[in-house]
Amino acid sequence: MASKRIGRIVKINGNMVTAEFYTFCVQNEVAYILHGQERLKAEVIRIKGKAAEMQVYENTGGIKIGEKVEFTDELLSVELGPGLLGQIFDGLQNPLPALAEKSGFFLKRGIYLEALPDNAKWDFTPIAKKGDSVRAGDKLGFVPEKRFKHYIMAPFDLRGNLEITKIAKKGTYNLKEPITELKDEDGKLHEVFMQQIWPVKIPITAYSEKLKPKKPLVTKMRVIDSLFPVSRGGTYCIPGPFGAGKTVLQQLTSQHAEADIVVIAACGERAGEVVETLKTFPKIKDPKTGKPLSDRTVIICNTSSMPVAARESSVYTAVTIAEYYRQMGLNVLLLADSTSRWAQAMREMSGRLEEIPGEEAFPAYLESRIASFYERAGEVRLHDGTFGSVTIGGTVSPAGGNFEEPVTQATLKVVGAFHGLSRERSDARKYPAIDPLISWSKYKSFINDAELRKGHQILRKSHDVAQMMKVIGEEGTSLSDYTDFLKGDFFDFVYVQQNAFDKVDESTIEERQKYIFNSIYNILETEFDFTDKDDAMHFFQKLKQEFRGWNSAAWESAEFKKTEKDITSLISGKRSAQLK
Repeated sequence: MASKRIGRIVKINGNMVTAEFYTFCVQNEVAYILHGQERLKAEVIRIKGKAAEMQVYENTGGIKIGEKVEFTDELLSVELGPGLLGQIFDGLQNPLPALAEKSGFFLKRGIYLEALPDNAKWDFTPIAKKGDSVRAGDKLGFVPEKRFKHYIMAPFDLRGNLEITKIAKKGTYNLKEPITELKDEDGKLHEVFMQQIWPVKIPITAYSEKLKPKKPLVTKMRVIDSLFPVSRGGTYCIPGPFGAGKTVLQQLTSQHAEADIVVIAACGERAGEVVETLKTFPKIKDPKTGKPLSDRTVIICNTSSMPVAARESSVYTAVTIAEYYRQMGLNVLLLADSTSRWAQAMREMSGRLEEIPGEEAFPAYLESRIASFYERAGEVRLHDGTFGSVTIGGTVSPAGGNFEEPVTQATLKVVGAFHGLSRERSDARKYPAIDPLISWSKYKSFINDAELRKGHQILRKSHDVAQMMKVIGEEGTSLSDYTDFLKGDFFDFVYVQQNAFDKVDESTIEERQKYIFNSIYNILETEFDFTDKDDAMHFFQKLKQEFRGWNSAAWESAEFKKTEKDITSLISGKRSAQLK
């Protein structure tokens, strides 16, 4: 066994510590500061001569110049294997419930627990056999995890064709028992366990091809799916001011989106919001199975009160776990809340490294870091011909709701859809507060293009008339313009907005969205012959109430069909007046 490489602290600047080393040091390797009985985890982020500058993932209070640092020659990594689902980890993959049991209410620094218990037993079923040729990422067998088949795969770091020389029989094994032995092209033997260790900052690429996102990821949020869609394996961002509903929108998306696995990275959100998420998720029932939603989620949690450097690790830990489940042929949705706090952590570390600052003191490499994170999304074709995907949705919390600030602008350059939340809509209690006038998407909607264009046009026209009426008043507006205003207001009220407290209206399936949108399109296309503005206003008020009831009626139920008839009758009555 190689002797330990020991260095000594020569400089302390907040959570950035500089250590002098005597042999060699590796960029991004993990080191431990030895402080009394504590071992504080750190990562080397820059090397200058014989000095290693490290970001420390713990509170550095009490650390002194001259204390020892132990270099490990290992990169910051996570444990990948059965047992991840339903877990709550911090950014270093410490299981927080187990950590709380060990430390009490106030978590102590320097305590690191194994993410996946070695002694846990899993029922392994082989699907490969001795003599088979496999490649990195190929499935060797599976164990049941919650409602999924958790595939045990050939280690992702192996290269070339590998021959199976041994494989375990069907039975019960723990994570430390070898279940397969592989021989590489050089004749070297590799033992394979149910658990893999993988560096978080290196993408998992054990697949045959990365594809362009095409299939829609149905979130069952109408404004997203119909107007500003997200593709499976795509990327999107939700910027908005504080209190505009980002976290609520993410929680409902995680509950209803057509994804197999949901990974949530709370990377620096306020403790109150994170605690609400942790308390809420175990109680929410999965609409697909009726079982707890937490059975198909993994939560990575770093609140704003935790050490700043840990925010960065939480983002990378989350995306690595998402890539791992993608390798099994599953569709994974990663929700990062909020990437602004991660960027602020980068800004703080950049300042401590005395780097030349960019705009608003963010580091000059901010854009490339954000791009490299979102680039890890994508749909892939695996070696066996199956498909898996990682879709990344990140929230951004720009100060004062200013979308011109660097983090929002850097994010907009790399994502495929932009769902901008507005303070005005939030204050008006419009949910979701996604502003349809500023949002956009590069992905194709399942709504007909002509109908979609009409919807966007009427929303824009309605907004323009509303702004004009603020200046010249309603009496100075023509009946035609006023009708356009009412049409846009109606479309916004009955389709763009959803009632998150209504069990039916909080999520809308694809078939229903198409059907309702087509009905609304026909209304928007109709030329009404109102006698005056009061007549127009009363008609659309009644129509709005009928549609509200229609939205709350179960799909294709008797109530749904009856309300549809009432709406048709209401419209045909007005049309008949138009024809006279």
